[in-house]
Amino acid sequence: MSFVIISFIFGSIIGSFLNVLIYRLPHKMSVAYPSSHCPLCKHRLRLPDLFPLLSYIVFRGRCRHCGGRISLRYPAVELLCALGFLLLAYRLGPGWHFMAMALLYSGLLACSFIDLDYKIIPDKILLFLSLAGLPLILVQHHTGAVRYIAGALLGGLLLLLPALVSRGGMGGGDIKLAGVIGLYLGWQKILLVLFSASVLAALSGAAWVLVKKKSFRESMPFGPFLAAGAMAAILWGDTLIKWYMDMYWQ
Repeated sequence: MSFVIISFIFGSIIGSFLNVLIYRLPHKMSVAYPSSHCPLCKHRLRLPDLFPLLSYIVFRGRCRHCGGRISLRYPAVELLCALGFLLLAYRLGPGWHFMAMALLYSGLLACSFIDLDYKIIPDKILLFLSLAGLPLILVQHHTGAVRYIAGALLGGLLLLLPALVSRGGMGGGDIKLAGVIGLYLGWQKILLVLFSASVLAALSGAAWVLVKKKSFRESMPFGPFLAAGAMAAILWGDTLIKWYMDMYWQ
């Protein structure tokens, strides 16, 4: 249980850094300089301000320097990251696998919020996930790494086809993100991810049209759905695959 609690705390700290990535990467700003500051008054943030979830509660959603209202986005990202780490710790326990999946989840969370705002998925995050993920995969599965390399190729290729057919309906960032997810999860689970993401996107698109009276032609970012499908595959993928195999292949 202590590992779960520590993971929650560590996840909130990582979430604070993800807020920096989400804000700065789309604007091509350095993530190291200048130091974190209030987006309203530009006052440099000190230690009490660097934990959005805690400071948002303590200071009632306002900057403690200028009193300006702070977006709910900042504590939301931190809370989602903390809860994600908590779930991963509870399901996976300590070890290399937890480290790899926590890294993937952090990247997916940042990509999702950037995709929602700007409809882009930064190459810098995908490159970092690939370079950092490959050694983690080799450490865990040095004798079976082929299926994870196959997962990366399969994830990218399966989204490349609809991208070619739709002539831009599927972005290049989505294709690369699917490849990164496949690298971490392997070829079996990337199939589950793509199926789950497609179902979620279809249901959300239908709701978008019915509730918001939008057109089917208006594009929706696919990155968040890939992230949701990946998280479901991480937490329950083995159970779902076993259920499918027992039902249809026996």
